[in-house]
Amino acid sequence: MTSVSSDPTSDSAWQAVNAAELMYETGWTDGLPVIPPTKTRVMEFVNYLKRSPEELIGEIPPLGGKATVERIAVNAVMAGCLPEYMPVVITAIQAMLEERFNLRGVQCSTGIHCPLVMVNGPIAKELNINGGYNCFGQGWRANATIGRAVKLVLVNLGGAYPGETNKSTFGHPGAYTYCMAEDEDANPWEPFHVEAGFAKSDSTVTVYPAEAPHNVMYHAANARDFLTVLADTMSTLGNVQMYVMGDTFVVLGPEHARMLNEAGWKKRDVRQFLFEHARKPVRMLRRGGPPQGDVRRDLFWPRFVDPNDDNQMVPVVRSPDRINIIVAGGAGGPHSAYLPGWGSARITKRIDI
Repeated sequence: MTSVSSDPTSDSAWQAVNAAELMYETGWTDGLPVIPPTKTRVMEFVNYLKRSPEELIGEIPPLGGKATVERIAVNAVMAGCLPEYMPVVITAIQAMLEERFNLRGVQCSTGIHCPLVMVNGPIAKELNINGGYNCFGQGWRANATIGRAVKLVLVNLGGAYPGETNKSTFGHPGAYTYCMAEDEDANPWEPFHVEAGFAKSDSTVTVYPAEAPHNVMYHAANARDFLTVLADTMSTLGNVQMYVMGDTFVVLGPEHARMLNEAGWKKRDVRQFLFEHARKPVRMLRRGGPPQGDVRRDLFWPRFVDPNDDNQMVPVVRSPDRINIIVAGGAGGPHSAYLPGWGSARITKRIDI
């Protein structure tokens, strides 16, 4: 005899369908079906943290919705998370609320960026967060649902509705979910979070407002030539990174990282090379319009750049340390990726929950 819970025509199944339709009517979904946030399920997530459901994590701009533990749990349930994902979700929200991230601007801009969530440390393996093949793609529950939960919080509690407070002209698929891990086993240097000042045994979340990954293909085996190709990809005309400088991210594939390391390049060397070579002259950037010549240029461009000198070379960042380098992706292919930013600083926060 078929059980009620497994019968798709049962009343409980229809109630779930109706709940999903309610989410569409109320605008609580990202356009995909969600898991109904029943009180029992939400409290399971809250109890996993052993924290009060009313505890306030922060107010989410632009509308200032109160992100309590319970409300974050509601969105995590809807996204399809497991309870053990909650520390990552909450830490990501806390990191985005730091002033240097400028979440209000990230939420309301016309740019196509959206927050990337990157995980380092032991928790990445514990939760099976993918940093290898297809790390920006589908196929991993943790990647898909953690990133989605964060986005649902930003919309449902922050009120960043497309075309209303969220003025992104195009957006990109990462607005559904944008979460991955660094592949620390494939990294020939120290892991990103260790480089950022944390212990290797720490688990961390890094948030960064990124465009979709820009593929960088290089088949040969010359480290300097590869970095020249990468620098050119980073400094294309029309790239917002060239105009409103903040942090930027380079994702080295395992083969490219190994090639650089075997050739004697350290991360600091790679940063310095990219800082010196990922540049465009003022005369070419002028074709893209302001901010050169704009009164705001001192907010964006380094002071050593004279916007009235056509031959001045403008870098993609103010200093080499604003170029963040991680190792991820699948082996067996000569690919890396570049993630242009929006002007904000990346924030890395230890998971202490």
